[in-house]
Amino acid sequence: MPFEYVAKQNFPDYTGHKCMVGRHLTPEMYERLYKKKTVNGVTLDKCIQPSVDNSGRIIGLVAGDPESYTEFAELFDAVINEKHGGFGPQDKHPAPDLDASKLKGGLFDEKYVKSCRIRTGRSVKGFCLPPSISRAERREVERIIVDALSGLKGDLAGKYYPLSKMTKEEESQLIADHFLFQKPTGHLMVNSGAVRDWPDARGIWHNNEKTFLIWINEEDQCRIIAMQHGGDVKATFERFGRGITEIEKLMKEKGHQWAWSERLGFICTCPSNLGTGMRASVHIQLHKLSKDPRFEDIILGLHLQKRGTGGEHTEAVDDIYDISNRARLKKSEREFVQLLIDGVEKLIAMEKRLAEGKSIDDLIPPKP
Repeated sequence: MPFEYVAKQNFPDYTGHKCMVGRHLTPEMYERLYKKKTVNGVTLDKCIQPSVDNSGRIIGLVAGDPESYTEFAELFDAVINEKHGGFGPQDKHPAPDLDASKLKGGLFDEKYVKSCRIRTGRSVKGFCLPPSISRAERREVERIIVDALSGLKGDLAGKYYPLSKMTKEEESQLIADHFLFQKPTGHLMVNSGAVRDWPDARGIWHNNEKTFLIWINEEDQCRIIAMQHGGDVKATFERFGRGITEIEKLMKEKGHQWAWSERLGFICTCPSNLGTGMRASVHIQLHKLSKDPRFEDIILGLHLQKRGTGGEHTEAVDDIYDISNRARLKKSEREFVQLLIDGVEKLIAMEKRLAEGKSIDDLIPPKP
């Protein structure tokens, strides 16, 4: 006879843990959910495993498949509400808007803005997400996406480089271009099981101009990135939107589409990336403003996020910061890019004022 247990015997020990899951998952909720399974066999324990294996300030929750968000909605909704600063079960994410022509501004002086980058995650409808995906599913996801990418034309045309088959020369070039992703070691990928079978069915695609990049089967099934040197955010968003639209059109011609929820928007592995899943960012040099003691509060007041030159958990080199939209949910893609543009305009205005020895008091945004 297999060992049988009740919920309280299997409830995680969150002593000393600081994760969001630990704040919302009660023994009573666990008892209601722990025997449930999605249509793909995903359990609550699969979804909460990252919260058990890491005691830090993390979310600690992943979706094993798109259905996890509804089957275990009692927990997911509570975590989503906290993470996104208020998004209840009756709230609804707006429809996609990738129209760059509606943007106001977005072309910045390269003295300040050194580069632009916009990325998002996507999942193919009908398949498990990376924490629970089988080898067969992962390979089929790769085939579907690569097949669509092979149909891109003009400035979007490019080549796919599977991690398991690339040559040493290709690997060296991708490293030099800063495109190559290695086997992840971060807590979410490792503790969720998303790195299983590495590097099977993982790869990188980029266009010939190296301004449009796709990662396949990393944290999300598909990560789409548009980038370029200089300060033209609008042109970067135009290519981003056009590329996504064309990929989806080519997928639909073969009977496939992205996983989408009328309430939550585009479905990704981590609840933090629901909605647009989009992070629009610039590398901006702020010699004066970065030394102002109010710098952190200014960034927060503009609803932006600050990282170092090399990304999360890195330092700024020569006062160059990675500045992006803070949220992913509750606004459209265009609205988030406009928020970034408006914020960057204000940061540059403050930098110029400080360089002239003038006050910026009247430009300081209110605290959120």
